[in-house]
Amino acid sequence: MTFRTGHVGLNVSDLDASTDFYRKVFGFEVVGSSHEDGRRYAFLGLDGTLVLTLWQQSEGRFSPALPGLHHLSFQVPDIETVRRAEAAVRELGAVLHHDGVVPHGEGSSSGGVFFEDPDGIRLEVYAPDGAGDRPAPTPGAPTCGFF
Repeated sequence: MTFRTGHVGLNVSDLDASTDFYRKVFGFEVVGSSHEDGRRYAFLGLDGTLVLTLWQQSEGRFSPALPGLHHLSFQVPDIETVRRAEAAVRELGAVLHHDGVVPHGEGSSSGGVFFEDPDGIRLEVYAPDGAGDRPAPTPGAPTCGFF
């Protein structure tokens, strides 16, 4: 058997705020939605391919202290795309970890930006090359593991 991720579904507390956030940071387009009371959702994609589904069926904030999702990571082709995502995160006033683009580890060229969505879900946008000009924020451990 072979497996490939189809799409990721996230519970959100405010569908409109989350849809706006993911559209601005990632450039996703809404490919389907429902605004029916009690059944609000948005399907987000790129070039007609479904990537992320948002389901308005939760309250409060995401807790990294509980078992479950650690973070959601998106690979982009180059560090310039990572920097555009970082600019959007800063413009939106979202929580940004490590104060910007950092490598995945000591001596690594790959790296990205680590931040949170409106519900506190931890996210990463990274490129396979171009982030090695800064020190790794967590010596001796993967950056994406501890933020």
